[in-house]
Amino acid sequence: MSDESAVPLPRWQDFMIPALRVLQDGKVWSRRDLIAATLDEAGMTQEQRSVMLKGGDPSAENRISWAISDLTRAQAIERPARGLSTITDTGRMLLAEHPDGLDRSHLEVLPAYAEYQPLRAGLTKTSAEVQSKRNDEERDPIQQVEDGIDRVQAEVGAELLQRLRAMDPSLFEQTVVELLLKMGYGGAEQRGKRIGGTGDGGVDGVIDQDALGLDQIYIQAKRYKEGSNVGRETIQAFVGALHGAGASRGVFITTSSFTDHARTYAAGIPSRVILIDSVRLVNLMIKYRVGVQVKQTYDVVDLDEDYFE
Repeated sequence: MSDESAVPLPRWQDFMIPALRVLQDGKVWSRRDLIAATLDEAGMTQEQRSVMLKGGDPSAENRISWAISDLTRAQAIERPARGLSTITDTGRMLLAEHPDGLDRSHLEVLPAYAEYQPLRAGLTKTSAEVQSKRNDEERDPIQQVEDGIDRVQAEVGAELLQRLRAMDPSLFEQTVVELLLKMGYGGAEQRGKRIGGTGDGGVDGVIDQDALGLDQIYIQAKRYKEGSNVGRETIQAFVGALHGAGASRGVFITTSSFTDHARTYAAGIPSRVILIDSVRLVNLMIKYRVGVQVKQTYDVVDLDEDYFE
């Protein structure tokens, strides 16, 4: 195992062109084969391939994964099925126009990536612009770790939101029910179900807070694109559906956001209606591990002062 400080590696952006060169044959590649071929295309030595992250994964392979992810967000690569990749016309264009190398600035001018960027920015606790002006010496090591985690979660969150917006409506409704159950609603027996469909009366799911279903939370889940914000009239209709079911509590979840009028209306009515927008939805899914999984964990150590007393 080699030390990355002693064995320099290309930046993750530097692996984008090698990956596109591998894919330019037009075939469908598995992720494992694509990474292996990209290592060859980039001319990685055995010593470079042996450089490991602290968590035990090969560093060069991790950087290639980031390159593939960004190319996918830019729609230079498409995924015809789980774990498979193939090049698109956009990918061929990038390869032809930037044969000597790509970085994020080249992707940011593409419509697909331009749509992705605001999602990522909205999920980042510290904006990229502010972050870029910070000097590492101004932050202690813990702050640097936390900033790195924030950036990773923003990347994952933006991709998660894109997946949610592309989901079948019934699957999205089921995901929302699963999230609320993971949050602890529905008790130990996980009493919750999707009821959306024709004739659902404006309700997509229901969670029983007690065994007899005397205390219920009703759910409405709407997949909307960025900018298609939920207005007051839609929330009023949901409240009407709650009253029709004899319920006083509801959760309205959307992959977009809510207008100010919608938020003001929901805050001022006797019924308890919680509004969850795209940012809060994604953060909750990451927190409660719905649609995501833990890839790495890191321990931060400190001296045990009691040991030396």
